[in-house]
Amino acid sequence: MMNDDSPDAFRNVSRKPGMQIWTINNMQLVPVPAQGFGNFFEGDCYIVLHITEKKGSGQSADIHYWIGNSSSQDEQGAAAIYVTQLDEYLGGSPVQHREVQGSESPRFRSYFKNGLIYKKGGVASGFRHVDTNAYNVLRLLHVKGRKHVAATEVEVSWNSFNNGDIFLLDMGKAIVQWNGPQSNRREKLKAVLLAQDIRDRERGGRAQIGVVEGGNEEDSPELMKVMMAVLGQRTGQLKDAIPDDKPDQVQNASVRLYHVFENSGNLVVQEVATQPLTQDLLHSSDCYIVDQRGSSVMVWKGKQASKEERREALNRAVGYIKAKNYPSSTTVEVMTEGGESAMFKHLFKSWRDKGQTQGLGSTYSLGKIAKVDQVKFDVMELHARPELAAQQRMVDDASGDVKVWRIENLELAEVNPSTYGQFYGGDCYLVLYTYQRSNQQQYILYMWQGRHATKDEITACAYQAVNVDNKYNGAPVQVRVVMGKEPRHFLAIFKGKLIIFEGGTGRPGVVNPDPGARLFQVRGTDELNTKATEVLARASSLNTNDVFLLKTDKTCYLWYGKGCSGDERVMGRAMSDVLSRQDKQVVMEDQEPAEFWVALGGKAPYASDKRLQREEPPHSPRLFECSNQTGQFRMTEVDDFAQSDLDEEDVMLLDTWEEIFFWVGNLANQQETKEAWNSAQEYLRTHPAGRDPDTPIIFVKQGYEPPTFTGWFNAWDPHKWSVSNSYEEMKKKLSDAASISQITVSPGGMGGGSYRAPGGPVSSPPLYRVHGGDLFTPSSPAGGTVSPSAGGSGMYLDPQLLINKSPSELPQGVDPSQREEYLSDADFENLLGTTRPDFQRLPKWRQNDLKKKAGLF
Repeated sequence: MMNDDSPDAFRNVSRKPGMQIWTINNMQLVPVPAQGFGNFFEGDCYIVLHITEKKGSGQSADIHYWIGNSSSQDEQGAAAIYVTQLDEYLGGSPVQHREVQGSESPRFRSYFKNGLIYKKGGVASGFRHVDTNAYNVLRLLHVKGRKHVAATEVEVSWNSFNNGDIFLLDMGKAIVQWNGPQSNRREKLKAVLLAQDIRDRERGGRAQIGVVEGGNEEDSPELMKVMMAVLGQRTGQLKDAIPDDKPDQVQNASVRLYHVFENSGNLVVQEVATQPLTQDLLHSSDCYIVDQRGSSVMVWKGKQASKEERREALNRAVGYIKAKNYPSSTTVEVMTEGGESAMFKHLFKSWRDKGQTQGLGSTYSLGKIAKVDQVKFDVMELHARPELAAQQRMVDDASGDVKVWRIENLELAEVNPSTYGQFYGGDCYLVLYTYQRSNQQQYILYMWQGRHATKDEITACAYQAVNVDNKYNGAPVQVRVVMGKEPRHFLAIFKGKLIIFEGGTGRPGVVNPDPGARLFQVRGTDELNTKATEVLARASSLNTNDVFLLKTDKTCYLWYGKGCSGDERVMGRAMSDVLSRQDKQVVMEDQEPAEFWVALGGKAPYASDKRLQREEPPHSPRLFECSNQTGQFRMTEVDDFAQSDLDEEDVMLLDTWEEIFFWVGNLANQQETKEAWNSAQEYLRTHPAGRDPDTPIIFVKQGYEPPTFTGWFNAWDPHKWSVSNSYEEMKKKLSDAASISQITVSPGGMGGGSYRAPGGPVSSPPLYRVHGGDLFTPSSPAGGTVSPSAGGSGMYLDPQLLINKSPSELPQGVDPSQREEYLSDADFENLLGTTRPDFQRLPKWRQNDLKKKAGLF
């Protein structure tokens, strides 16, 4: 037991990566066994500690305290005290989160990928450790949610059902999933995954699952018999679909920063600033509240703040919520200086972590991806290490094929290759880049929009991009490029010859008006990262850190600022040869001839702060599910994201700060897909950190993900999409594996007594079909080779009848591809070296590998 008085109350807390959960019982902390993770009693409070190993920078920890809807004030108070103590025990670095049943944060939900289960009652009403061999279960779970699933225990009765949701009738040995006629495929798939999780985690993999489509109940007569046996005959119509309690959170552009302190015993909350916030507003000696207009409240504790202030941070946040009349379910996060969450940093215009280099150079801070020098790439390494491709925003070394079209009279006109790299602000262009990866052709289609192009031309550019995309069967990754905001790879494909003219057109035969002297700013250190951009031909446009080209009627000046490097000068010289055939005159800063200043309209002050070029500091990538279903752009964050979070029906937004990716699943809503570009611009426009609205937007289709996208995901599987894990496939696997038929259920799903469900008949001992064989009760023999397992939980075969046997030598009724299903748990672990649930989580190729080694393939 852990209590408030005990100095070593947390002596059993593990500091290893992973999750630990405790519940509050009589004001004491009681550990929850791993099999019970994801189950939450509504009358209790829980503390969840999640520790993550970060690459190259130690660990990070999150402490969540979860409040059940019917928990007592005393329990809530005790949980808050334990959270503060646990935080201090772990050195004050964890981020603290307050979670309320039904309104949990994306991070909390990410720990329970298959969903949360809310159970009636609490510890006092009979909490028991989950026993994987116990089948003393009869309950009805009401499942809701598209991305984040939550299942609530409801009365075991037809009265609990409705037409829009999914219900799991859990009878211990068998689970029947009933899908409301108005539920969608994604909800059905999530419910199947939850049912499988219950089977594997709580029943040791030994429960059967059946699925009933509520709109076609006549297709599942045996399962309906089971349901009727438990629930009784259904009378009257089922209730209409219940709309979700609340829509997904709208991005809130309104952010306010408050300084929180005590004055003569009174809590003072003083407004400091509104968005966009900057990091220098936070002082180490103070505590602050960041309020996203009630959608979330975050508390930041400075390292030099008093111990009392730091201890009271969580209580002050809760007090602030009450004072503002915000809902009690408002999300609360408390963090210490240096341990800020990604969500917190995203509210700031810029954020620099301690130890991060200023400007160019390579650094890794807090395991986040920082700015890295542009180097000559080994293309094989980029393909082998997609995380490097993602960091560098480079799919390859830019050695692929390039084709450029200009929009002329709203149609595509091929551009002369001799002028590739020259882009005019009055035009729009399509650039198709082709490269090889794993011996397959890959495509990127860039849509470059000139600042002075007409609306019709910009529209035609998008329209023609669709035509090109269709020509290549939808394979190209589409990238919107706004003039002046070209992504790194775009620069690289023009090999140091990218020149952007402010206005005019590159159309043949069109004479652009003579602007007189023209000034170009050159930035870059090699041919992969250099471009020249036309700027106003005035002295005030100069910058001491860069190279400039000044082109006049008579000569071309190469101006070298004092802060530029030798590499930058070399690239400036190369660029001047592309821009002009005239003689070049090198001009060093502070040694300019009079004619130079005359061409620029006279000498004037310019940026002369000699320092390294400021780079955008790194931000952690964030993934969102996007929805326009209500007519308003809404997004749900997916924390601790993985490839498995990309559902085929989704439109997802991946924000890597420097670029925005839109990922579109093969079965995504067409309207959402059509509006994806607008949605991305809306996201940038409403971002609380005041983001650049011209940030490159990259459109990626399922199955055609470039390494610059996949590199942000841990362990990306390129074959995932070729192996179908759709709802229909999962349902077929369940029905192939075993059928639940003629099953009637006692309270435990086993023999030993009968049970009358509300309105239902008295049950008789259950009958089971094991592995597609004959029906029998657990006490009945089923032939000489089959014997009940020790726990009476199923019928299994002697391993010698299965190992290294041809299909014709196997006992009758055994599926040759599923031999492991006929082993007892002990034989299974002995032969395959892993437990049944762990085996089921392995990829198919790994399962087959283990089966071959065991002679079961």
